[in-house]
Amino acid sequence: QAQLVESGGGLVQAGGSLRLSCVASGLTFSEYHMGWFRQTPGKERDFVAAFSRSGDLTYYADSVEGRFTITRDNAWNTVHLQMASLQPEDTAVYYCAAADRDTISISRPGQYDLWGQGTQVTVSS
Repeated sequence: QAQLVESGGGLVQAGGSLRLSCVASGLTFSEYHMGWFRQTPGKERDFVAAFSRSGDLTYYADSVEGRFTITRDNAWNTVHLQMASLQPEDTAVYYCAAADRDTISISRPGQYDLWGQGTQVTVSS
């Protein structure tokens, strides 16, 4: 069955960088919009970044614009999130998600059909 598996989380000091990866299997990757979301305890899952299935459009939350970069590699069924200038407020569980809708509100978690298990990112001050 289709699944997404994230990796790359960890502990980093403020100002540091991390690269998250998400590998998809069991689906036709190029047909899916791919997104990254994050969640902290007791809060809703927030949009971070997304890459359209057309392969030419990227979207970012205002809070990460200019610091995070999303890329996708359809040959390897992989989407990455390069995170730089990390701050303690970036601490969260980061989730990869996939959606195959023709029309999508790409920043809304409810639009996504498939989720990974999440990877913890902790930024110390």
